[in-house]
Amino acid sequence: MKNRFLTLLILFSFIACKDVSKQHKTEVNTRGTIAEKAMVVSARKEASEIGVQILKLGGNAFDAMMATEMALAVTYPYAGNLGGGGFLVFRLADGTKGALDYREKAPLASTKNMYLDDNGNVIKNLSTVGSMAIGVPGTIAGIFEAQQKYGKLDVKTVLKPVIELANNGFVVTKRQAKRFAAYDSIFNAVNKKQILFNKSIKAGDTIRNKALAHTLQRISDHGRNEFYSGKTAETLVSFLQSEGSIITLEDLKKYEAKWRNPVTFEYDDLTITSMSPPSSGGICLGQIMKMIEPFDLNDYGHNALKTIQVIIEAEKRAYADRSYYLGDPDFVDIPTETLLSDVYLQDRMNNFSFEKPTPSDDLSHGNIVGYESDETTHYSIVDQFGNAIAVTTTLNGAYGSKLYAEELGFFLNNEMDDFSSKPGEPNYFGLIGAEANSIAPEKRMLSSMTPTIVEKEGELYMTVGTPGGSTIITSVLQTILNVHEFGLTMQNAVDAPRFHHQWLPDEIRMEPNGFDDKLIKELEALGYTINLKRSPVIGKVDGILILDNGTLEGGADHRGDDTAVGF
Repeated sequence: MKNRFLTLLILFSFIACKDVSKQHKTEVNTRGTIAEKAMVVSARKEASEIGVQILKLGGNAFDAMMATEMALAVTYPYAGNLGGGGFLVFRLADGTKGALDYREKAPLASTKNMYLDDNGNVIKNLSTVGSMAIGVPGTIAGIFEAQQKYGKLDVKTVLKPVIELANNGFVVTKRQAKRFAAYDSIFNAVNKKQILFNKSIKAGDTIRNKALAHTLQRISDHGRNEFYSGKTAETLVSFLQSEGSIITLEDLKKYEAKWRNPVTFEYDDLTITSMSPPSSGGICLGQIMKMIEPFDLNDYGHNALKTIQVIIEAEKRAYADRSYYLGDPDFVDIPTETLLSDVYLQDRMNNFSFEKPTPSDDLSHGNIVGYESDETTHYSIVDQFGNAIAVTTTLNGAYGSKLYAEELGFFLNNEMDDFSSKPGEPNYFGLIGAEANSIAPEKRMLSSMTPTIVEKEGELYMTVGTPGGSTIITSVLQTILNVHEFGLTMQNAVDAPRFHHQWLPDEIRMEPNGFDDKLIKELEALGYTINLKRSPVIGKVDGILILDNGTLEGGADHRGDDTAVGF
């Protein structure tokens, strides 16, 4: 195990993201929210509070998961959802770990080339906007599967405060009002009318979503199948087909959430458990961390030149492998063991040099013999019983397909774009896909979501995750390293400026105003291309750290309206 400094000698200036009016600064060892027993950290204060309310009623992390996720669907329609999907990684108090895949699926009528024209070119916007972009939603199946297996309370008790929230309304934040205004024209174009969320809404207004309250009440009364075969299902399919969707009642009836074996690997004295395929998060995170482990990052310094070089070069290689090997494990064979093996990863870094970058054009996937959205949302929960969960859920793009089911009160995803519409062509996030992630009926599209739980010397240490599309993996990576290698508090770790490389395009994305001009010039002098405009916000990390005295520190990212609540 590498030596560590317990304190930092340098203060860093932090990002002024597009929703923040002035540059954010933090101080070394500034703690986030502290709680003795339990904590929920999510994108909205109301959702975190409802999660904690359920815990105080005697519920556990899985009960709080259902409540928090549905409260985010009410208060955070940007990414919170009934019409999307997600991934859960958990650690029970007895150390048992697992993962649940409730990722969306391609409809039965899907075809490999459904987004290509007669000349074989990708039809613009068809996989990103409107009814043809929608995958079969998995969120309701996921929260019911987890809660029924591990939860303690009845569903009506769990959903009651969420239904009340939808009926009584939530207060719009400044960030939300700006987003409603920014997306108003596309909402109108896709839906052919003004919807509940529109440019007339101002910060401080209260939105009451009565339609969603009625939908949630039916789900509370009739359970999971209300969404997949009941009145809600019939209403949803009728609406979708009227808009040109190929999703049928059979698609909904056949949907099942699926328990998976998570990806687990070691880094120093940490055991890291993250999501397995069809998420690329766990494998890519493991590859990057194993490739950088031989280097003494602590000695190089936090966000120092050598630290950034090592991480960037490992990221390039992992994302190149991602594009070639990863997809839905029910459809393709994924060489997970080899991709995470020390021998393979040492070979991947053999041509790394501090003297110059390895051009992405010179990097392909590794040779094996025989062989995701900026607009996601993440929440972390640790309950009073010692259970911990990390959940990342999404509609993919902001407000998904932009198609709003008015009678039901929610947006539908545009997850079909996470498939490789045409292998070799970039998707919405600029990620290149290959045959392993091509479209097929009932196949789950590849994702970058990386809900992660970290143990230290066998004990729960951290639960962490973030939205951010293709930047999710690298944001989770840097947050873990900020705590483990550089001694930052959880709050400082999530607030620290971030950088990202995803193999193609061959550029380092860096948050503006977060990095010293001298450092940027040094990277450019070595031959790296720096992009300060592509990702003004890289991730909105929400995490919980277990402190030495057993209390919990919640880190809620300043880049959003994220809030930690505990007791």
